[in-house]
Formats: sequence, structure tokens, C-alpha cells
Amino acid sequence: MSTGENCLKGNLESFMQKVMAKNPGEKEFHQAVQEVATCIMPFIDKNPKYQKAKILERMVEAERAIIFRVPWVDDKGEVQVNRGYRVEMNSAIGPYKGGLRFHPTVSLSVMKFLAFEQVLKNSLTTLPMGGGKGGSDFDPRGKSDNEVMHFCQAFMSELFRHIGPNTDVPAGDIGVGGREIGYLFGQYKKLKNEFTGVLTGKGITWGGSLIRPEATGYGTVYFLEEMLKTRGETVEGKTIAISGYGNVGTYFIEKINELGGKVVTIGDEYGYVYDPDGIKGEKLDFLKDLWVIHRRPAKDYANEFNLKWVEGKRPWEVPCDIAVPTATQNEIDGPDAKNLIENGCWCVAESSNMPSTLQAIEVFQEAKILFAPGKAVNAGGVAVSGLEMAQNSMRYNWSREEVDQKLRNIMQNIHEQCVRFGKHGDYINYVEGANLAGFVKVADAMLEQGIV
Repeated sequence: MSTGENCLKGNLESFMQKVMAKNPGEKEFHQAVQEVATCIMPFIDKNPKYQKAKILERMVEAERAIIFRVPWVDDKGEVQVNRGYRVEMNSAIGPYKGGLRFHPTVSLSVMKFLAFEQVLKNSLTTLPMGGGKGGSDFDPRGKSDNEVMHFCQAFMSELFRHIGPNTDVPAGDIGVGGREIGYLFGQYKKLKNEFTGVLTGKGITWGGSLIRPEATGYGTVYFLEEMLKTRGETVEGKTIAISGYGNVGTYFIEKINELGGKVVTIGDEYGYVYDPDGIKGEKLDFLKDLWVIHRRPAKDYANEFNLKWVEGKRPWEVPCDIAVPTATQNEIDGPDAKNLIENGCWCVAESSNMPSTLQAIEVFQEAKILFAPGKAVNAGGVAVSGLEMAQNSMRYNWSREEVDQKLRNIMQNIHEQCVRFGKHGDYINYVEGANLAGFVKVADAMLEQGIV
């Protein structure tokens, strides 16, 4: 290792020690920062203007983090208490934008890592959106519509003070779909006495955008197509393993089927099901009903079609050409990554946020397979959220075809940015490309706006 490389390694270690000391115990946030800083530090070293203004140090510090109590009453008349969060990370290029996640694993660390990732992801879309994230440890699964409504109303009764169409525009995420967005929007409208584009993912009859539920899944496919083109390949005939089966997974499967690919797995935190014939036709219809409407567990799919349910395991042991994690963070570790490669996988496109551990990323990159991070691959959801914001501002709706074409164009543009910043000879380092492309736009805006 050269003197310069030793110096950079020392700078990275020193930087991470400071981050960990200021954010103790927040392992997800530490991981997200380290992945980005590893790519960004050499670039900053060559561009001292960013170091002088302490851009990276400022980017890892949230502009604002809000934690609040959410009390509500369940159907039995019992008082329940959850914790709510909103991390407003960076507004250099636009109002804070990022989803709300309702899931038992939600914590301040998870919210900060997601908000940090969101800053770079939103930058990649080229739309004027800053980055934020929020949510609660509330679990909507198994709750009645009435209970979900009561919780959403209680949650918004605090959140409404901190958001607005030109300040912070939340959207949906895990556990927050059209039902939850409806209840949240209704409460905001009542409290503020105004009808504004303060949330995205709204119903199409009251300010929503066509293609929004499908956006992340469709966008993943559009990015995947561009990745495959670099190897002279297409989706047709490929066997694909995915994990989560929510909106992202369901609509990813729908688009893959149109292109002649075959998705053979779905799962959740309890296990997975392997369907060698592929999830299509009546099976896909059942899957849409399973999650989009009723929020039922993945095991119900196995039971419905007499397929084997693999308890307590992840689908990354199934042979496939392409793996697309669509669930949550750190669902692919080092051994999973090695297992995928040994079983013939040569392409991994992350459709969830930070699903691969740092060790898994190292395995993929050493093997020189196609590997792209979530901040690039799954940007389709927030891209169409941005398009929804634009339509709200104009009081106008584009057609399904128009939104879909804009989404495709955005994903192709993101891929071009990743190649521009991450190409090394015949190899494209998508992690480096996505991080650098996202960083430069935000960093330049921060420089131009001064020390704020």
C-alpha cells in the first residue's frame, strides 16, 4: 500500500471514528456512512474545496431529527404507545423527500441511514428533492382498518407541524401503502385546513399519480435492463430470485413477466417459498391480493399453490441468474453472497435499501459480477413521487404512458451517471458511480449556499 493510500485509509478510519462517537450504537447508520465515505474520500482528496467546507462532515449530520410519542386506542379500547420519527437530512437541492416506514424494526439508526441514502438517491434522479425519512415502530400487519386509521391520525397529529409541500414531503415505504397515505393525508388536511401536495402516493382521484404504486418495481426492471445491456444480455429467459413481495416485489414480477423473465422466489422475515415454474398468471393475481390488499404472510402463497415453505431461511440459496433483494436492510450477508455466486448468479440489483452488508458487497465486487446499489436501482419510487409533486403544482395529471416513459428516462439517466462516474476499463463499479454522482450535485449546491 502506497503512502497516499495509507493516508486515505487513515482519513477514513478517523472520519468513521468521529461518526461512531457522535452516533453511538447506530450500526445501520454507521454502515451506510462507511459505504459512501469509502467511495467519496479519494474524490474529496482530489477536490480539496469539498474538504475545506467540510461537506461530507455536514452531510452525515442531519439538519433536523424529530422523535415523538404516538398514543392511540386499539379496537379493544386499550391505549397503545408507539414512537414516531422524522429525520430531515439535507435540503440543499430541494424540500426534504423520503418515505414513512411502519415496522417493528424502525429505530433512530434505521431512520438516519435511510435518510442519508435518500439524499444521494434523490440527487441521482436530477429532480429538485432533498432527503429525509420517517416512520414508527408501529406494525400495521394484523391490525384492523380502524386501528390503522387511529394510529395514522395520531401520528400525523404531531408530524403535521414539521412538513409541508415546500418543506418536507413524505411518501410511503414498508408498511405504508395507499390506505395509510389516505388516512395520513386526511388528518393533515383537517389540521391545516388546506389541500396541498404534502404527501405522495395519494389516490389518483385526489392528487395521486398514475404508476406510483408500480414505480419502484418497474424502475428496478428498467435499471436492470440497462445493466444487462452492458453484457449484451436481456431479461428474457433469465431466472430471478427476489425476497420481499410487497408493492416493489409484486410489480417487479409483473414487469419481468412482460419481458420474458421468470421470478421463482418470494419471502418475508419468516422464510421463503420456491416456485420453479415462476410466479405468473393466477399466481401473480393471488400475490397482488396477498399483499396489496390484505397484507398476508408469504407462507399463504406456498399453502395456496402446494409449494414447499422453507422456514427461517433466505431465498439466496436458490440457483438463479439474477438476484434482486426487495425487502429490507442487510438481507444478504457474506455467506449469502458466496452462495449466490456458487449457484450461478452473475447479476445483483438491489431494489431495497442497503440490503447487502459491506462484506457481501466486497464478495460481489471481487467476483466482478454486475452489482448495483439500492440508491440507484430503486430510485424509481421517489422519482415518480417527484413527478407527483410536479403534477400537484400544476393541478394536472399526466397519462399512464407519459409517467411510465418519464420513469424509464430517469432510470436510464441514473444508469448513465453510474457508468460515467464508476467505469474502470471494462468493469463498472456501480457503487462508486452512484455515490459519486449523487454526492457531486448535493455538494456543489451546499458550496454555493454557504455554511448553513
